[in-house]
Amino acid sequence: MSDQAEGLRNLVQIQNEKGAKTTRIITVTSGKGGVGKSNFTLNFALSLQSQGYKVLVFDADIGLANIDVLMGVSSKYNLYHLLKKEKTIWEIIQKGYNDLDFIAGGSGFNDLLRLTEEELDYFAEQVMQLNGYVDFIIFDTGAGLSKETLKFILAAEETFVVTTPEPTSITDAYAIIKMVNSMGHDVSFKLVINRVTDTKEGKHTADKIALVAKQFLNIDIPTLGFVDDDVAVSKAVKKQVPFTVAFPNSAAARSLQVVVERYVRGYQVVESPTSGMKGFLNKMMKLLK
Repeated sequence: MSDQAEGLRNLVQIQNEKGAKTTRIITVTSGKGGVGKSNFTLNFALSLQSQGYKVLVFDADIGLANIDVLMGVSSKYNLYHLLKKEKTIWEIIQKGYNDLDFIAGGSGFNDLLRLTEEELDYFAEQVMQLNGYVDFIIFDTGAGLSKETLKFILAAEETFVVTTPEPTSITDAYAIIKMVNSMGHDVSFKLVINRVTDTKEGKHTADKIALVAKQFLNIDIPTLGFVDDDVAVSKAVKKQVPFTVAFPNSAAARSLQVVVERYVRGYQVVESPTSGMKGFLNKMMKLLK
């Protein structure tokens, strides 16, 4: 892996000499399926883009990749074609609503765990080219803590945990935080409470998770925000149009906009060896050894 590490350092140095802006890496996950994680990811990305940021969504859900389905877009290429050197990183990037860049999921993430050193070098070289191309890369992972999801959680700069006020969803959201913490990893988690009837319910749900995390894990879990339960979301899914596009004045779209605005206000570009694309790749390479 020494040649790989040297090659990656050279790529980072080239990017630094170019003065490329830092690309922030976010992972979105959930303790269980059916909480609206992918829908949140897609619409959060679109809302973030409406704030003037350039965003790329990376569908990292191996079994149920559906970012393209939510947009009614047919995906011709995905990560598999990149890892097999059939396509470059630029050729697998596709356009969704409002020209949102996205990379479709598929079996490629299974292959990512079985790469040879030569293939890993190619993957790093290709992905490193995205540094500075976008302001944010958001990885939409599978629900639960699979070995693939864990790697993205550990390599990203921050992880959004999406849950709902349902008791089972709350329990599973806490479980994924607890499991990662029990492995000795320091991860920046933020809570997103989806499908709330009102702010009071959202705050009660978030406080419940944060209190238990502080009491038993001794970690602080801040809340990113709440998204309203809204029939407009299911209508948008059936239309295969993001709800922020199909119903921009809906309660869900308005509440999500508040979440994005809160995130942007607290967002700061941090230049460090562990930040940005170079930090993500450095951590990912270690995890894939």
